[in-house]
Amino acid sequence: MAEIIDGRARAAALRARVAEEVAALRWRHGVVPRLVVLLVGENPASQVYVRTKAKMAAEVGIAGEVERLPADIGQEALLARLAALNADPSVHGILVQLPLPAGIDGRVVLEAIDPAKDVDGFHPVNVGRMWAAARPREAGLLLPCTPLGCMMLLESVLGREGLRGRRALVLGRSNIVGKPMAALLLGADATVTLAHSRTRDLADRCREAEILVAAVGRPEMVRGDWVREGAVVIDVGINRIEDDGGSRLVGDVAFAEAAERAAAITPVPGGVGPMTVACLLYNTLLAARRRLEP
Repeated sequence: MAEIIDGRARAAALRARVAEEVAALRWRHGVVPRLVVLLVGENPASQVYVRTKAKMAAEVGIAGEVERLPADIGQEALLARLAALNADPSVHGILVQLPLPAGIDGRVVLEAIDPAKDVDGFHPVNVGRMWAAARPREAGLLLPCTPLGCMMLLESVLGREGLRGRRALVLGRSNIVGKPMAALLLGADATVTLAHSRTRDLADRCREAEILVAAVGRPEMVRGDWVREGAVVIDVGINRIEDDGGSRLVGDVAFAEAAERAAAITPVPGGVGPMTVACLLYNTLLAARRRLEP
């Protein structure tokens, strides 16, 4: 039976480390790192996410502010607000909660954020720096939060050196998870395959992987017999399915089946999710430290 990789415990440890460094930064400079989260509209799931982010920011000593904007604000007004935040030296991190209402181009909005304050790690400048760096994890870059959290979970099982030479497969090619995950694994000297739902012989490709990262957004798509014996499985998926008149959350991996074959696996919930928020706080600290201690 696989080791269960406890994302909640590892996220708590990372938050504790961030809290210590935030306190040290405040002692050295008298400055509290400040994170502004822009929430446009009334998306219920987004409201839950931003409340969680603000609460956890406060717990580590970061000034986390949620700025709620009307759904009909319009793109130009939103860009003007971002320009003001970019110019405000007291703001160290900016996050625009996705999805955005219809009529607002998310790509244009994300590209309007100052790359030095882009704590989501989605700005093209930060993406380019990630791909260009030989060792992105060691270069002090603002990296996308979910892939960064996945790397930390993998390292907690295999160690930093333990990823070298391993065959890794990333299932999913999104700009948010799949592509940056491949970049970070390459930077750790893994041999990486980036696959997706249209990859031929997908199950066979998964069976070759010593590290399998599933981020395809399909509930329990990866069956137990897709998993190589002794592999480490990171399940990024969060899918709500109907079950006996109610609903429950499942990942992209059939957990019970995969746990019979894997050496270690993340649960859903309680795996990657908590690490994503912890890495957002880590990036906010990093952005503040860069500004205060260039």
